[in-house]
Amino acid sequence: MSLPQARRGRRAAGDHSREAILTAARRLFAEQGFEGTSLRQVARESSVDPAMVHHFFGGKDELFAASVELPADPAEVLAGVETMDPSVRSEAIVRAVLRLWESPAQHGLVAFVRGTIGSKAKTALMREMVNRTILSRIMAGLPGPAEEVRVRGNLVATQVVGLMLVRYVIRLEPLASADQDDVVRWVAPNIQRYLTGNLDSPVIDGFGG
Repeated sequence: MSLPQARRGRRAAGDHSREAILTAARRLFAEQGFEGTSLRQVARESSVDPAMVHHFFGGKDELFAASVELPADPAEVLAGVETMDPSVRSEAIVRAVLRLWESPAQHGLVAFVRGTIGSKAKTALMREMVNRTILSRIMAGLPGPAEEVRVRGNLVATQVVGLMLVRYVIRLEPLASADQDDVVRWVAPNIQRYLTGNLDSPVIDGFGG
């Protein structure tokens, strides 16, 4: 007796799963980015009706956030930063990073970063997340040509990501145990220069100033 053939096409209502949608979304967001991915594509890749994606996730932003699996919401962490004058924004950025990483979310954040390193798909997803949910807020309202603003955003990211890795993941001393105010004093001037300063001039603030 021959075995029944496996069904093809969309899954029946009882067969779909939230995890199947997330699996498809993670791959598409990593390969195509946020703007290049549609909910219809996610539905097609996960073999469910588009309405089912909306059933589990209110929209693409919510689906993206669930796909990245961040232990904290960047919108809440950076609340108010995008409305500040860019010329005085750096200290608020550093303090927001320190508050987040020294909160109960720290263990989840360390696990997230360690799980991302070495995985091309997760790295691509993290890159999209940094651009969309973090740098878009940090760089909001910054004057200048779009390409220059993107470069400045990348340079800000080197400081923020470097601080997180060295202080909380690698835990390199003496930075790992330094007082928060000292960290702000050391790091904020570099971030401010990348935000609004002259990128062609040497740094004169911070440790060497």
